[in-house]
Amino acid sequence: MAVDSTLPSPLGPPACEKDAKALQFIEEITKNVDSVQETVLGEILSRNAETEYLKRYKLNGATDRKTFKSKIPVVTYEDLQPEIQRIANGDKSPILSAHPISEFLTSSGTSAGERKLMPTIHEELDRRQLLYSLLMPVMNLYVPGLDKGKGLYFLFVKAETKTPGGLLARPVLTSYYKSEHFKTRPYDPFNVYTSPNEAILCADSFQSMYSQMLCGLIMREEVLRVGAVFASGLLRAIHFLQINWKQLAHDITTGTLNPKVTDASIRECMSKILKPNQELAEFITKECLEENWEGIITRIWPNTKYLDVIVTGAMAQYIPTLEYYSGGLPMACTMYASSECYFGLNLKPMCKPSEVTYTIMPNMAYFEFWPHESSTSVLSRDSPPRLVDLADLEVGKEYELIITTYAGLCRYRVGDILQVTGFHNAAPQFRFIRRKNVLLSIESDKTDEAELQKAMENASVLLKEFNTSVVEYTSYADTKEIPGHYVIYWELLIKDPANAPTDAVLNQCCLQMEESLNSVYRQSRVADNSIGPLEIRVVKDGTFEELMDYAISRGASINQYKVPRCVSFTPIMELLDSRVVSKHFSPALPHWTPERRR
Repeated sequence: MAVDSTLPSPLGPPACEKDAKALQFIEEITKNVDSVQETVLGEILSRNAETEYLKRYKLNGATDRKTFKSKIPVVTYEDLQPEIQRIANGDKSPILSAHPISEFLTSSGTSAGERKLMPTIHEELDRRQLLYSLLMPVMNLYVPGLDKGKGLYFLFVKAETKTPGGLLARPVLTSYYKSEHFKTRPYDPFNVYTSPNEAILCADSFQSMYSQMLCGLIMREEVLRVGAVFASGLLRAIHFLQINWKQLAHDITTGTLNPKVTDASIRECMSKILKPNQELAEFITKECLEENWEGIITRIWPNTKYLDVIVTGAMAQYIPTLEYYSGGLPMACTMYASSECYFGLNLKPMCKPSEVTYTIMPNMAYFEFWPHESSTSVLSRDSPPRLVDLADLEVGKEYELIITTYAGLCRYRVGDILQVTGFHNAAPQFRFIRRKNVLLSIESDKTDEAELQKAMENASVLLKEFNTSVVEYTSYADTKEIPGHYVIYWELLIKDPANAPTDAVLNQCCLQMEESLNSVYRQSRVADNSIGPLEIRVVKDGTFEELMDYAISRGASINQYKVPRCVSFTPIMELLDSRVVSKHFSPALPHWTPERRR
């Protein structure tokens, strides 16, 4: 699309010529939403016309919306799993995409306990890079002078593995950070990081975090923004500083790097950055010795203008803690993306977290929307549901997001529930409501009710020899401490008090639950240290009866009452905690390796 960057942008005055082009691109593409979407679908269907998947549904080369909607079914990951498994096993025929599958992106969502494998093609990197290139031009409209300093961003790569057919399988951000798009990115004064690439690309989470924090401390007065991908990641960095500040200060005093950092490339690049600085070390010691860490971010990095973190969805639970540590700095949620597709960006990134809306960029994929009140109905392969196009959505309504991508996903249910809040030109703007069916989440983990039920059943097997059973249970994600952890409330029926399960057995129940949870949870526990040990709190007999009485007193129907499997309402939490008779924690780490279970 030709863009005339000489025209003024309705979004605001651009900071530079490059920004002017980016802002004008946003204007053009959001004015012509329907025609862009029609073009995108036509491109996807024509290039993939000879794929096994489209031929199966007898599209016969058609590229129009009417034929596509009448013949192609709406699908879930489980529907596509046979095709994805064939690609993973090495089948190079055009199954989903006419372009070669370059790698798999592992989703934080899981299927049968394992991360979902999302096929991608090489050119998707260009599409992701395009969306990234729009973020700073928008931010510069609201925060001037970001070219005068640096960003302290805690960015990490995660474990990757290979499928039986030899394709890499790794998280989308690991794929991006390891790509030439990121590693050889051109210098941009508006997007300079304190962290060197060597630190970001180190797979050892301690060495990576340590060196990134050290660089951030050395360059403290240059830092204008502090961020991580998720709010939980930034809090983990603060917790890391609380634990390791003495060693960090020692390194700054002596100008020598902690011997625990053994990565040769990090040691080489840090030798150019780390010099003895007694004054800085004393300052860090003075600040970190304080018992009160309120406002620690602005105390150590005094020129910080905002935090760049995702605080929507499950991450909203971290907002009060971030406000405490940052002294109330604004929190910018800049973009909306997933492993399946990058969707869009926040055109007002300095708004309050509760007001965050994302504008979907219509060039990223073909988007359809299933009105949420009907998206819970059973799918029929013979008659696809009536989905709404991007240009035809209604303000105030909730929809489930359905995507068709260049990499070959067709009418795929992402699982996100979005509410339309308004429009930018002809492009709808959305508030992220929730991830469908997710019960518990600390970071990138997503545990649903069926999975929690299965874990509970597996753990309760250990109680059988004590003639004990779980009468009722509920749960919540405790994020008051870093790292957060799952808390499970159990009410037990102990038939023989003389033979009650011991503390050791109940601790093993915690571990057994963890062993039963999905690989994303177990990786977060074992490799990333971003989730703490699971806790079981045993409550007094009759506690769940009291819970029901409370719900009924607030208007719940006694006939329709069901025990909530996850709780967050403060009075209910207080009631449960006041009835706790014992607390138990997982005594060890659950099993996890990067390899997928066969």
